[in-house]
Amino acid sequence: MSNGDEFDERLRQARTRQGLDRAPEGARGLPQGPWGIGFRAGIEVVSALVVGVGIGLLLDRWLGSWPWLFLVFFVLGSAAGVMNVYRLFTPRKPPRAT
Repeated sequence: MSNGDEFDERLRQARTRQGLDRAPEGARGLPQGPWGIGFRAGIEVVSALVVGVGIGLLLDRWLGSWPWLFLVFFVLGSAAGVMNVYRLFTPRKPPRAT
């Protein structure tokens, strides 16, 4: 790799980091199109709910405290799902160069 090619590559990476150039497609993690975004948001909410309900059910069965831990973890799973969708749609700031 020649000096000019190496410089061009470093310049392209720096411009992408600073937000001057667009990152390659798929690098951001947000699916393309409304169906992809909808499925991603739905999966985020459902998976957080399933994990929260599962933990609540297991703890309730183990501790015999039905339905209190189930309800607590259902609410926590719901909040986690909403936060995941919020983070999905909130634009990220590029990391600061040190």
